[in-house]
Amino acid sequence: MSNTAQEILDAVGGPGNITHFTHCATRLRFELRDASVIDKDTVEAIDGVLGAVPQSGDRYQIVIGGAVQSVFNEINNLPSMKSGATASNDDVKAAARAKARGKNALVDAFFEYLSDSFRPLLPVLLGASLILAFLAVLEARGVVDTHAETIPAWLGYVNSMWRAVFYFLPAMVAYNASKKLDIDPWVGTAVILSLLTPNFIGLSNASSFAETTCEQTALGTEQCVTQIASLEPLLSAFPILNKIDFWLPLIGRVSFPHSISLQLADYGGQVFVPLLMVPLLALVYKGLKRIIPANVQMVFVPFISFIIIMPLTAFLIGPLSIWIGNGLGGGLAWLNGHAPILFAIIIPIIYPFLVPLGLHWPLNALQLANIASTGSDFIQGPMGAWNFACFGATAGVLFLSIRDRDTDMRQTASGALAAGLFGGISEPSLYGIHLRFKRIYPLMLTGCVVGGLVIGIGNGVTTNTFVFTSLLTIPVFTPTAVYGLGIAAAFITAFLMVVLFDYRTKEQKAEARAKKEAAKVGASAAPAASAPAAAPAAEAAPAPAFSDEAKADLTLSAPMEGELIALSDVADEAFSAGALGPGIAVSPAPGAVVVAPCDGKVSVAFPTGHAYGIKSASGVQVLIHIGMDTVKLEGKGFTPHVVKGDVVRRGDVLAEVDWDVIREAGYDTITPMVVTNKKKFGAITPAAPGPVTIGQTVVTVAPKEA
Repeated sequence: MSNTAQEILDAVGGPGNITHFTHCATRLRFELRDASVIDKDTVEAIDGVLGAVPQSGDRYQIVIGGAVQSVFNEINNLPSMKSGATASNDDVKAAARAKARGKNALVDAFFEYLSDSFRPLLPVLLGASLILAFLAVLEARGVVDTHAETIPAWLGYVNSMWRAVFYFLPAMVAYNASKKLDIDPWVGTAVILSLLTPNFIGLSNASSFAETTCEQTALGTEQCVTQIASLEPLLSAFPILNKIDFWLPLIGRVSFPHSISLQLADYGGQVFVPLLMVPLLALVYKGLKRIIPANVQMVFVPFISFIIIMPLTAFLIGPLSIWIGNGLGGGLAWLNGHAPILFAIIIPIIYPFLVPLGLHWPLNALQLANIASTGSDFIQGPMGAWNFACFGATAGVLFLSIRDRDTDMRQTASGALAAGLFGGISEPSLYGIHLRFKRIYPLMLTGCVVGGLVIGIGNGVTTNTFVFTSLLTIPVFTPTAVYGLGIAAAFITAFLMVVLFDYRTKEQKAEARAKKEAAKVGASAAPAASAPAAAPAAEAAPAPAFSDEAKADLTLSAPMEGELIALSDVADEAFSAGALGPGIAVSPAPGAVVVAPCDGKVSVAFPTGHAYGIKSASGVQVLIHIGMDTVKLEGKGFTPHVVKGDVVRRGDVLAEVDWDVIREAGYDTITPMVVTNKKKFGAITPAAPGPVTIGQTVVTVAPKEA
């Protein structure tokens, strides 16, 4: 991976262009001085890179997959990164100002705040979800009843293992969110932990605290309120306060309170609380650092932050967060209850568009809020239909890559499929394949609809915990049969759609065939060089030098006598789409022989005699392919006159061809001739169609402008 690390660093403009560098579960994340210097195609061509994602401002993401941590470490360990090429405070501030150039900078910053608060937690969430999946399998096989009133001690301990992650998740989110907003993460963590202490939770015990009262809500849950302090002495001293009232949004007009009351709740698993609290803490924390002397900041900044933010969170932010989460969850629950089929289709359809933008994190937060509030969630089931439609499409790509012997795509697709099926992670599939081949999206969405429809007809699916929707977590969904049938339908539908309709455009398929043809050329070069008939010629006198006239000649003559036709009229898309390069094609005259179109050296000579490559004295790389699909003739009808390494002159015979053998086998005799290194030259102009003879110029190549 060391070459990969250096190539990535070079591609993003080197250490001097990086102002901030981090990573998430699958992506390297750069903040740059100037992102315009990056060439996306160059980045995606680097070995080990699954995709590149330019973002607004000067931010850039490079998708690596599961190896992201090692690549991140290798980049940081490169000598040029260690030589002190890190950004100064002024550079970072300048980058931040530059970032604001994007008209959606605030929106981008908001969703990046959400995603960075959750992304580092993906490994622990995945680990906890697999523990739950293991318990679900044991319960399904009758080994243990996890819902029994009395459970064995070992199960109690195992429950503590996964619950440690989900219960203290708000503290973990607070830590990440605080880091994102550049304040002491332990201060934010401590604020949330104050709501999770036995002391705070114990306030709900009415038998221990006379000021606490509890009542049943309409949902059947217990709601407790405790009176922290009475304001009666204040009202007695200042009777005017009794005449003051307030107007509050959504509540209306209220009188001056007679006491300070605290609404109590179990904040375990409530992720909306830290997401709302930390931005306010950041304002207070940074404000205090500006006004408190540096030598006492370590003591008084956390102290004053606690005094302000801890009560604010307990009295206002906490209850408000639960109210927001319950409101959003209630709205979706209403839709799920009244139109379950519609709901089950909408969720998997929108996810493919939310995930690439990082906009799925609010929904993930809502899933966690649902579980914390009601003990179950109904969003993750339909979401599984999207995930498995995504994985099914990737499996279809893998099938086609194996069939087409596309080694690069096979490696990408197999890694992405493994990450999806066993880890529930969609990013390698999305960034490595789907966003690069846009035809996949409508094919994949068909799987989303079918899977969602099955789950909706089955009246929905619920789960009691937040999990990654993979093969390993199927048992945690109820009813398991409905969920399993839904994700299977999504997977199979997307797989079949990709296999039947392909994920590539006409041009992309032509390019793939061109690469396959080039691979055949490389594979056949060695046998050609070792052919017995070639040995004497190859070992003959050294090749003579080309004349200055030949070195300057950028024209190509007709490779045979016949009828010149436009390359776009060739039946093979690899040639007609220009994937192999510009040029012409010739329909051969009876008895026509194939000749060299220029002075040069034979760079490719198939042992079957059906194709030849020549590098001209002037540097033009030429490929002549005799007939269409004639490699299948395995040399029948071809009499080669040259081998790889031979020097030829314009008009020298390359091969004799029995055209009747080709026709009788059912193959087209049209012979394309293309320039394969067009990027090294300027305009390449083919001659007009019509009769053509050997020696007649059919392609003119212009030198590249300086």
